[in-house]
Amino acid sequence: MDNAPVDTAAARKVMVDSQVRVNDVTDRGIQAALLSVAREKFCAPDRAWAAYAEVEVDITGDRKLMMARDVAKLLQALQPRSGETALAIAAPYAAAVLAAMGLSVTAQDSDQAVLDVVSEGLAEAGVATVMQSLAQPSGDNYDLIVSEVGVAQRPEAWIAALKVGGRLAVVERSGPAGKAVLYVKGREGVSRRELFDSNPGVVAEMTPAPAFAL
Repeated sequence: MDNAPVDTAAARKVMVDSQVRVNDVTDRGIQAALLSVAREKFCAPDRAWAAYAEVEVDITGDRKLMMARDVAKLLQALQPRSGETALAIAAPYAAAVLAAMGLSVTAQDSDQAVLDVVSEGLAEAGVATVMQSLAQPSGDNYDLIVSEVGVAQRPEAWIAALKVGGRLAVVERSGPAGKAVLYVKGREGVSRRELFDSNPGVVAEMTPAPAFAL
């Protein structure tokens, strides 16, 4: 068996060329950040070999990293700018990519086991971490919010944590198929635009309890 170390820089370039650029992610800042962030630091150590494959990679338990293509497309829709503030909810890889683009990023998660896996990579990226329920954002007045997990319905509390002009990119998924959407908070209301198909797992705390009719 060949035990030669993986050239991760080369693997990142292949990932960007074959999964990101070909899917209309043309933002050079996002491409450069993806080339600089070690994706393997945000997945289970025994799955590091799959970090750059076109798959959702295990972090721990049922949690997975969103595919790089989908993360890149969400971030491009957000149009991140250096100096902005961002909240990455259950989105450790996206948090590191945004930090590499010069944003001030907080990574929020409710699963200590996930934080145990990703905390070193987040610390190296200069990302602050918060352990808190995903249903309630930590802080407010953010320029942008992004999540690598799906939500079953419109996340009103997340939208409320945006400043005017703030953007939220998330996948809404109430059945087998999900849709990535972009919310923009204006002075008079909130706009919503569908982006692309995506099917990340939906975490239980972002799933409403079933209603039973009598």
